[in-house]
Amino acid sequence: MKSREKPRAVVIGGSLGGLLTANTLRAAGWDVDVFETSPDQLDSRGGGVVLQPDVLDALAYAGVELPNPPGVQSYDRIYLDRDDHIIEQLSMPQMQTSWSLLYRAMKSALPAYALHAGETFVDFHMEGEQIVAQFESGRSEQADLLIGADGIRSTLRRRLLPEVVPQYAGYVAWRGLVDEPDLAGVAADRLRNRFAFQHGEGYSGLCYLIPGENDSTISGQRRFNWVWYRKYSAARLDELLVDRHGVKRAFSLPPGSTKGADIDHLREDAPKWLGPTFRALVDSTDDPFMQPIVDLLSPKMVFGRAVLLGDAASVPRPHTAGSTAKAAANAHALALALSSTWQSGVTIDSALKRWESQQLQRGKLMAELGISLGDRLMKIVR
Repeated sequence: MKSREKPRAVVIGGSLGGLLTANTLRAAGWDVDVFETSPDQLDSRGGGVVLQPDVLDALAYAGVELPNPPGVQSYDRIYLDRDDHIIEQLSMPQMQTSWSLLYRAMKSALPAYALHAGETFVDFHMEGEQIVAQFESGRSEQADLLIGADGIRSTLRRRLLPEVVPQYAGYVAWRGLVDEPDLAGVAADRLRNRFAFQHGEGYSGLCYLIPGENDSTISGQRRFNWVWYRKYSAARLDELLVDRHGVKRAFSLPPGSTKGADIDHLREDAPKWLGPTFRALVDSTDDPFMQPIVDLLSPKMVFGRAVLLGDAASVPRPHTAGSTAKAAANAHALALALSSTWQSGVTIDSALKRWESQQLQRGKLMAELGISLGDRLMKIVR
């Protein structure tokens, strides 16, 4: 690399982690290109996202502008029993947004020439100090840094650490989105401006409002985002992961893919577990989708000039509300560590080493917290 040239990074993965990485590194003076397997605009697989300070800090550093307001404010946390009585209420203001709002904002902040859809990463090799990413199409890209931000199914992690695989935690998260006008009045009134929970013996439900169509935060145009954690055996999970077209999904059922019979069973089970408000949410959802809860923790994040980031490196359980926040913190810290490497005596390799030490610890602590919270909530004894 010539001294006056900007360093270049190739990012694998065009979801939130990859877009966070690309935007923060560009703000740090790097040239960045993002490669995503899907040829199309990504769908919202996560629904709601609690807008943590780490996300806001990373976006501010990158100069990514969010709508104002960037989400829907909740003021209280309420805990309901099976009869819908509020058994506990706490003042805990926070902001919830949507996966799709963050995705659109970060994607729009990048130049179109830096985004490459329909390119599947397969391998890499080194040419001196340069790393060369190879793609299924036959394309190859040379860079100073290759970053795997391609989530739980990371192709780069499988190449680097084939022994590190997601471990099923014994339960899943059923999720759904309900347009605000589509929820019955009593349930909607109970949930509006609140972060609501219902816990029971080995299950848990939660709900909050997020922006609706076109990122609208206007009352009446928002969406209720709900989650219902339920235990399933590994064998039953395998059955559920076969989608409505008979295709076995590896890690999740995105919206629109759940078998009709499984949706019927979910609705039949709701009265056995849930109070009226959460039952109304399930009944009002056309296409519930499902995500198995898994644990994954990589022992390393840096492999020479190849780096794992976000869920590609470690997966905190969703009870931490920290997956997007961890990816943002990883990306922001990486950008800060690398911001002066091309203009000073600090080498990329030494900067990566310091970054890895800090971020590994962060991932470990979040993973341990998520396991503790989830096992206690779901009454799982290991």
